[in-house]
Amino acid sequence: MPAVFKSILLLTISNVFMTFAWYAHLKNLNDKPWYIAALVSWGIALMEYLFQVPGNRIGYTVLSLAQLKILQEVITLVVFVPFAMFYMQQPIKLDFLWAGLCLMGAVYFMFRTTS
Repeated sequence: MPAVFKSILLLTISNVFMTFAWYAHLKNLNDKPWYIAALVSWGIALMEYLFQVPGNRIGYTVLSLAQLKILQEVITLVVFVPFAMFYMQQPIKLDFLWAGLCLMGAVYFMFRTTS
């Protein structure tokens, strides 16, 4: 598998863990003290880092730092929108589309070839 695809796969898995670490406690641990939510989130975040660090290291062998960052932002939105809609039961908004279009513009500028 090419390095860029390995990086995308690892960063996507990482982002799923990150999204749950950052936001799932708002739904699942709402009745618990904040420090309980923080400890649970840190446990989930450990898994996130176990995928994120190798994903970034592999990606950096074939992508620039700016390309890697934009790639991560796109993955974040691709993971977050279904999470917000299906797990957190948030209504879909047209703003998700506009944000996605802005990110596609960022992808274009970061990945275009210039002479």
